[in-house]
Formats: sequence, structure tokens, C-alpha cells
Amino acid sequence: MLMKPDQSILLLVDIQEKLMPAIAYGQDVVDRCTTLATVAGLLNIPVVATEQLPEKLGPNVEAIKELCHHTLAKYHFDACPDGLVESLPEGRQHIIIAGCETHVCMMQTALSLIDAGYKVWVVADATGSRNEFDRDVALDRLSASGARIVTVEMVAFEWMGHCKHPAFRDVQALIK
Repeated sequence: MLMKPDQSILLLVDIQEKLMPAIAYGQDVVDRCTTLATVAGLLNIPVVATEQLPEKLGPNVEAIKELCHHTLAKYHFDACPDGLVESLPEGRQHIIIAGCETHVCMMQTALSLIDAGYKVWVVADATGSRNEFDRDVALDRLSASGARIVTVEMVAFEWMGHCKHPAFRDVQALIK
């Protein structure tokens, strides 16, 4: 199944300033999430973010905050009980999800979205955990639970669909 841009929402989970230094390859995760959100913006795809306990862990990194249409503060690891589903734009069933920590908040949110009937794609190279083993096990579990595991490049080119897309050169420049 292909991701359809008119059905897609990009969901970025907990890319928070105070959390990122503890994440393995945290700056790479930030950079890839920023690329994803920039591509989404070029293609008019809504970008939603979450922040876990923002009064303690602080806000999302500035680059992410600037690219999001909506940010949901949450206290559950799974963002759904804190109102995520209600805050998603209507009529879009494809959730492309990235963020931290892969094995906790990102995974629990993705699993709840699958249970709620959404089609979920997890952007593996834009997810992170403190421990890489936890991340890898979570990606395996998500795949076994029905999430499709993809990469930033897969998402970008699938959303565009062809090289004649008006944003092709801008997206290609971001990916390179």
C-alpha cells in the first residue's frame, strides 16, 4: 500500500530539547524529522507534534516547533488518551510517525493508532531511543503489529509520486 499525500498526516513524537541529548544519534533523529516536516510543508501535508510532560522535559526543538501545525502536550506515553485522535485533521487515515523514544511513546502511540483504524507508517531512520537495541526491538514489534516500516526518502518520494511533481527539485535538494 502506498502513502497518499492527500490522506497523510506527519506525526512527530517528543522531539524535545532536554530529551534529545540522551537519544542515540539524537541530532540525526532531529535532522531527519526536520527534513520530513519540511517535505510535508512543501506538499501541504499537516504536521502534528507531541511533547511529553513539557513542563519538565521542555518544548520540542525549535526547528520542529516552527514546522508543526499543532502540538499536543501529553502525560500518557501513548498520546491517544491525551486527545491525539481528536486533534488530528479529519479525513486523513494515513499516519506517518517518527520520534522518540521509539520503544515507549512513539511505539505506544503507533499501536493505539493502528487499533483505532489508522494506517500507520513508522519512519525508521527518524526514530530514536537511548538504547539502539530498544529501538530495534520496537521496530520489529511495530512491523509485526501492522505498521509499515519506511525511511525518510521512501516517504518523500512516495508522497510526490513522480519526478514532474512541482516540489520535486526542492524535495530532492533536501534529501541530498
